[in-house]
Amino acid sequence: MQMSSSDGAPDNQNKPTETSLPPDSIINLDHGDPTLFEPYWKKMGDKCTLVIGGCDLMSYFSDSSSICWFLQPQLGDAIKGLHRVVGNAVTEGRHIVVGTGSTQLLMAALYALSTPSASHPVSLVAAAPYYSGYKDQAEFLRSGLYKWEGDAHTFDKDGPYIEVVTSPNNPDGTIREAVVNLGEGKLVYDLAYYWPQYTPITHPSDHDIMLFTFSKCTGHAGSRIGWALVKDKEVARKMTEYMQISSIGVSKESQLRAAKILGVLTEGCQHFSTADSENFFEYSHRIMRERWESLQNVVKNSKIFSLPKFPQDHCNFTGKYTDSNPAFAWLHSKEDIDWESLLREHKIIGRSGERFGADPKYVRISMFSPPEAFNLFLERLSAIIDNTNGNGVGGEERSIVK
Repeated sequence: MQMSSSDGAPDNQNKPTETSLPPDSIINLDHGDPTLFEPYWKKMGDKCTLVIGGCDLMSYFSDSSSICWFLQPQLGDAIKGLHRVVGNAVTEGRHIVVGTGSTQLLMAALYALSTPSASHPVSLVAAAPYYSGYKDQAEFLRSGLYKWEGDAHTFDKDGPYIEVVTSPNNPDGTIREAVVNLGEGKLVYDLAYYWPQYTPITHPSDHDIMLFTFSKCTGHAGSRIGWALVKDKEVARKMTEYMQISSIGVSKESQLRAAKILGVLTEGCQHFSTADSENFFEYSHRIMRERWESLQNVVKNSKIFSLPKFPQDHCNFTGKYTDSNPAFAWLHSKEDIDWESLLREHKIIGRSGERFGADPKYVRISMFSPPEAFNLFLERLSAIIDNTNGNGVGGEERSIVK
């Protein structure tokens, strides 16, 4: 699937589609709220409908014989079935721990991998640019168990450490492996975006701790469901202990809804690339690809702004060579421009590269916004590019890095 930005598209294809939003609207592209997938699930109608009676799901417990005693068996089965069909993670010999999104599961993993009796907190690192939430989460509770140490590329302390590996990476979409590789290190793999709509599935991930989230898999962020595939039984037990202390489990209603939807998704995968295909990954990959093509067609006209380039790779799920279509665009300026401030001047809210341990000449833009907001963003970005091409980066359009 070769992106049209390199195919010499006609000039009229480079113009953003007109929008229905008021022209002075503020466009918030800071957060990754995946509501653009809503039309697909609306098309599914009653297939995803779940009826829960007033006397159902009243107990704290789901399966008292399981390490994760609040995991609904239906959700566990649905998770295994989906990974088996997609081929993006090994589930055999793994314990499943369910959480209120992968955010809570990361905190549970840090708790499980730390040593309460240690004289110093364990160091926590991630390779820059790293997901901005890691630093926020690690520092919020001021825990004595772990301490945020920033960029894994510059980490050189002796002793135990935990490295979070995000692949594909948020914010820049790159495929990542561990960076530090020292003897006392432990790894947590955040694989929230390792799904076919974002990146080619080249192999089943096989790591000690792997985190996934319902929100980025299907778009159902409001259900607040995530899961961890954990190899070590004791680590899974300690993660469950954290969940018990922090929230006494996870909503059963949300779990059953997730199980129902994941089941519909998995069933759709059986008809992939057929005439009666209702496959969500095929639909969402097309939507993400179209958005990336539109953005690339605008940015390629700039003399100073650029986007990352991603090579095609063979996707084992589709059986084809496919492109990467990350959930976020990592825009860069070769001039000393504060991207976030420049966009705010045009009523566009992005997230500065500084939040990700990078330079303010970078900004993260969500590719998940509603169509009308995304199209208005393209119009304004096109105007910014026209101005910078015509006048350099001087005058009123320039936000100098301080």
